[in-house]
Amino acid sequence: MDIKLNSLNKTIVNCKKCPRLVNFVKKVSKEKRKQFINEIYWGKPVTGFGHKDSKLMIIGLAPAAHGGTRTGRAFTGDKSGDFLFSCMYDVNLSNQPYSKKLNDGLKIKSTYMTNVLKCVPPEDKPSSIEIENCSNYFNNEIKNLKKLKIILALGKVAFDNFIKNYKKKYSIKEKVKFEHGKKYLLPDGKIVFSCYHPSPRNVNTGLLNKEKMKKILISIKKLL
Repeated sequence: MDIKLNSLNKTIVNCKKCPRLVNFVKKVSKEKRKQFINEIYWGKPVTGFGHKDSKLMIIGLAPAAHGGTRTGRAFTGDKSGDFLFSCMYDVNLSNQPYSKKLNDGLKIKSTYMTNVLKCVPPEDKPSSIEIENCSNYFNNEIKNLKKLKIILALGKVAFDNFIKNYKKKYSIKEKVKFEHGKKYLLPDGKIVFSCYHPSPRNVNTGLLNKEKMKKILISIKKLL
């Protein structure tokens, strides 16, 4: 990471703009899940991770309460992340099929992973003010990725908030709506893909499976 990205991440980790989220993160970190009772939770805003020369950005809505909020790394330590990294490994975007903790040897290839919101909100429902407070961090992440070509949004809420945020800077004339596997060319030349979130609910019901997920990842690799 370059200095700008490092500096941004330090600012994110120390952010206390949203009292409701600060308090909820503290609550989650204190009232741990039984299987993690002996672990020390990260308990702070969760930054993105990856290389500054990444051409692909994968985004979710927010860190998981007992995933990223516990481990300190987005998409790490929960079932959604397990599914995602298994698929990424299969298409050679990751050096291993799992992401358990910060220092587990994970390396992702030409990919930066982050969330629109850096703190987990109660019931996964952030307020518009909380989204707005975090939008500057998210915009700066995009600015720092000078070679960024493609954004993969996981889940409708992440996708909708990404588009809403983009419309503040660019005029998007095309009607854009969430649809699994759909891609849109953005005014600045980047491409955004929409994808069902790899949540246990979506995977268990068959709404999303490994073949569907890998199909999108392979399409993205071809464009890269």
